[in-house]
Amino acid sequence: MKPIIKVKTGMKIPWDTRYSLSLLILLSSTLFLCNGQDYGTPTEDGAGEPPPEMARCNGIFMSYSFGSREREYPHVKNVTAQSWAFKSTAMIVNAGKEELTGWQMFIGFRHKELIVSATGAVPMDGDFPLDASNGTTFVGSPNTDLKTSILTAGDFTQISTNIEITGTLFGVAKSVMPMPKTLKLVNDGWECPAAKRKGGTMNVCCKRNPKFKVKTGPKTKFAPRRHGDLNIVYDVIQSFSSNYLAQVTIDNDNPLGRLDRWNLTWEWMRGEFINTMRGAYTHKRDPSECLYSKAGQYYKDLDFSQVMNCQKKPAISDLPPERKDDKVMGKLPFCCKNGTLLPPLMDPSKSRSMFQLQVWKLPPDLNRTALYPPQHWKIDGVLNPQYKCGPPVRVDPSQFPDSSGLPAVTYAISSWQIVCNITKPKAQASRCCVSFSAYYNNSAIPCNTCACGCNDIDTNTCNADRNPLLLPPDALLVPFDNRTLKAKAWAKQNHMPIPKKLPCPDNCGVSINWHVNTDYRNGWTARLTVFNWRDFAFEDWFVAVEMGKSGKGYENVYSFNGTRVPPNNRTVMFQGLPGLNYLVGQVNGTHPLRDPPVPGKQQSVISFTKKNINGLKIAEGDGFPTKLFFNGEECALPKHFPKKSSGHRGGISVLMSLVFAMATAFAL
Repeated sequence: MKPIIKVKTGMKIPWDTRYSLSLLILLSSTLFLCNGQDYGTPTEDGAGEPPPEMARCNGIFMSYSFGSREREYPHVKNVTAQSWAFKSTAMIVNAGKEELTGWQMFIGFRHKELIVSATGAVPMDGDFPLDASNGTTFVGSPNTDLKTSILTAGDFTQISTNIEITGTLFGVAKSVMPMPKTLKLVNDGWECPAAKRKGGTMNVCCKRNPKFKVKTGPKTKFAPRRHGDLNIVYDVIQSFSSNYLAQVTIDNDNPLGRLDRWNLTWEWMRGEFINTMRGAYTHKRDPSECLYSKAGQYYKDLDFSQVMNCQKKPAISDLPPERKDDKVMGKLPFCCKNGTLLPPLMDPSKSRSMFQLQVWKLPPDLNRTALYPPQHWKIDGVLNPQYKCGPPVRVDPSQFPDSSGLPAVTYAISSWQIVCNITKPKAQASRCCVSFSAYYNNSAIPCNTCACGCNDIDTNTCNADRNPLLLPPDALLVPFDNRTLKAKAWAKQNHMPIPKKLPCPDNCGVSINWHVNTDYRNGWTARLTVFNWRDFAFEDWFVAVEMGKSGKGYENVYSFNGTRVPPNNRTVMFQGLPGLNYLVGQVNGTHPLRDPPVPGKQQSVISFTKKNINGLKIAEGDGFPTKLFFNGEECALPKHFPKKSSGHRGGISVLMSLVFAMATAFAL
């Protein structure tokens, strides 16, 4: 007999019927719960409820979540010096109805963070490991654009990006949550309020500024091309299933930027290798690196002795001019200048370099459309500005004149732009320096101690933190190692203290002396002298001098070519005249056994006017440059400039010394 269950309604339900109903209710609940989880948010595991703030956002939603941290070695008692390894997650979601192309997300780190890696994005400020003490901007890689949910049916892989960040931070107690200061979208036309923070998470919703006027111009399918000091374009001009032909174009667009003997490096991310090159060459050619790599395992019948390079990080340089007409490696426009990139203000024809390379690919990229540019680009030269390059950004294909000569245009298959900008040299990291002197003070202020670094010097024999000793002007012509006797004699003559441990040298290959020559009612003059202490020459050299308010009064230069640099015209570029544009290197003295080496030297007098410039005080600093560049490299300036009343006897001019001596003799 079946058991009977009594209910309040008075109905009697058989046990097997109740069991069936219970099972039905359970299944329905399960289905309902499964439906509730099918949201597809871009969390770490690909599922989960979205933040409630994102549901209320009608724009670009961004969030940052601090994950974990562990104490790193060395363990120190000083909290400010202790380092911590941390992990965090950032997210950007297009929750609006307008597609966002080329998204740029700024995270305002403030705990001396050093970013080691980031998945789903790359920093615009340089390569890993990246110093993000003042924050950094991330861009998508490979997902550079965020489509709308409307056009993708809510596909979060197309409307969002997750960034898994790993790095190191400093100076934070264990009880403090190390969160960024700000979180914002830096794309033009978008406004972000202050980010909301709760515990270890922060988020913000950015909206389009309705008053922002979009710049009129041709519409682009990919990110618009940006402007930088050095612009590199990586064009794929031919594509096959297993390889493609790429062309690299380097343009110098800074009026004071320059590269000599440029050296370019990047990193292949998918096992590619360089088979052949035109217009440039790699520094290393080792077939064994190919044979024992994945390329050697896959291309078993390929003769790797003829392959150009199989390094993951190849070093590439420009060909010398004598290879320009080489049928195999040359015959390419803008190549073969020995790595020289001049400012367009000097010579537009020498402000561009170009080379081509045939790149072979590996599985699974064996199809014509599987094209990936190399990452982590770096470029440097000999005594030139230091550049920091961003990641490759996909742009609209480049256009070229048709090779047939017809008035037609040929397009590249794919194009990426790499923007490199000049960075200001850190203290004691310059590659040239400046000394100051003036007619009204008979002491010269030499280059700063360790202006170009003292890492290779035994600081037990010299003081790397002491200001340099004042010198007689003629001592600037003598190498530092031969100045000791002159410096001590000058200090003794002018009653200046001599430290037991003398200052270390400046260690600069190029030094420049700026001498205030005259100062009169309507104008003044200066003398510029360039010293080359290296053993090689500089061809097509230039010096750019940025003055303060006195720069507008520049009139003429007598042994150089002088050109004002727009837009403010307070910077003047000086070049050697035809036949004098070759700054020779250091040579031995007349008698090498007793004479010191002689630097290569060129100088000229520069005249300025005081007309229409009020309050100009030459001796109080207006007669000295605020910045000075040699071949684009910003040189280290002295911390002080000569003064008329320097507070010690060394400040007495030569004329006053003679007058004082004659007066004393007459009195006797």
